Amino acid sequence: MDESTGRPEAPEALSRRGLLRAATVSAAAVGTVGLLGETSASASGGTSHGTGRRRVPLDRISIQLYTLRDQLAADLPGTLAALRRFGYRRVEHAGFVGRTAAQFRAALDAAGLRATSGHTGIPQPFDADTWERALADANTVGCRKIVHPWFGLDSTGQPIRDPQVYRALARDLNRAGRLAERAGLEFGYHNHQLEFVPLSDGSTGFDVLTGETDPRLVHFELDLFWAWRGAQDPVDVIRAHRGRIRQVHVKDMDTNASFADLGDGLIDFGRIFAHEREAGIEEYIVERDDAGTPPRSPADALDTARVGFDYLASIRY
Repeated sequence: MDESTGRPEAPEALSRRGLLRAATVSAAAVGTVGLLGETSASASGGTSHGTGRRRVPLDRISIQLYTLRDQLAADLPGTLAALRRFGYRRVEHAGFVGRTAAQFRAALDAAGLRATSGHTGIPQPFDADTWERALADANTVGCRKIVHPWFGLDSTGQPIRDPQVYRALARDLNRAGRLAERAGLEFGYHNHQLEFVPLSDGSTGFDVLTGETDPRLVHFELDLFWAWRGAQDPVDVIRAHRGRIRQVHVKDMDTNASFADLGDGLIDFGRIFAHEREAGIEEYIVERDDAGTPPRSPADALDTARVGFDYLASIRY
């Protein structure tokens, strides 16, 4: 677990069963349009860039710096400069790479980048003073949004099944969101697959969090990969929660049910992005959780970043 973000250091590998379950649920929900979409599979095996008129605005493309965590630790200024060369103007931080908030802001400024969003876990148990210090750091870095990144396992490492635990988290999210609003920030929640595990009462953690958080205080950063891993069609999630999906993590899934660079995998992003207005999407954030994890090298994360920006800049839907 990364103490600065509350995220797992290296999310567990996906199973083929998980991919097939997601695809099966998708097929049942949307007929011929599912994980791949009707016409999204290209001859090369990747998803099509499409022929529609709509496109992702370049100034809304970001990257989650967790993707580049090892490369940033090795060369912070050089890595940030590379992101700027690739076309990025904004990033989402996941901690400050051993710097203070002010030092990290200076490094971003030098590279011509803005951290418009950041992953920072709310204190558990909730502590207002600790959270207000995190909000102050977010403002120092220049964030507009601050996002809680990780939840869903109990003390034994098993998925949480007790709906009361999620209800308690929802109360804390509302408290965190209210303090964030006072600090001039928007507060969001980022999902993995665990929020879609059935609870003891038949609901899911995602049901509880969306139903018991105040839409004025808590939005959702929908991770498209982990939604599929939880056997959820992101389009269905958007339709059920119109206006609350203000950010999306855009990461692809390969045929072995693992991570892939954008456009090399199975997910039909154009089909999802076609619902951007319904969702309320304001940021499209490139991410690959294993980008620097062996057998991949830290430098491979730079390829992921470059390919990700180019893909989002060229997709039409």
